[in-house]
Amino acid sequence: MNFIRIGDKLINPEKIYRTIDQILELRQSGLSQQEIADRLAVDRTLISRLESLGEVRKGSKLALVGFPVSNTAELTRIAKEEGVDYLFLMNDRERISFVEDKTGTELVNSFMEIISQLKTYDAVIFIGSDMRIRMAEAILGPRLISWEIGISPITEDRWVNPDQLRQLTRQIKNNGFDTKKHSLTE
Repeated sequence: MNFIRIGDKLINPEKIYRTIDQILELRQSGLSQQEIADRLAVDRTLISRLESLGEVRKGSKLALVGFPVSNTAELTRIAKEEGVDYLFLMNDRERISFVEDKTGTELVNSFMEIISQLKTYDAVIFIGSDMRIRMAEAILGPRLISWEIGISPITEDRWVNPDQLRQLTRQIKNNGFDTKKHSLTE
């Protein structure tokens, strides 16, 4: 064990890490800060401060889906920096492989799984062709923020402005964005 001496106290960092993990697991499971504080015999404000310390963002659960995009690595990096919860970005080669590497049943199951996941998000930024956007709007409704990058069929990768993505995610996370009234075009 690795103990730390602070004045006349002997501290066990592993115990601290285990307790923090337990607090976060219990909060994620739905318990209130006070319920956890009572259960673990800690001060409720400790839990609040831990959450504030680790907070990436408040507000909407946000997903980003897009294809065929040439700069997926750059967009992924920005989305992660901005606290996007779910990412599904593909270039044209990955999109074709995604479809060709599956049987019909596997493909339908994959689409159904993605759709059911996306329905749990408050806002979904969808980057794609006009036809794909109309389909996504029919499925996801007002939670969809469309970003059209061309007319269907798109047969080559399209570059997406990373600065626009950063600005858009910040607007959404700051609750200053109405998903019902917004769409982007390249």
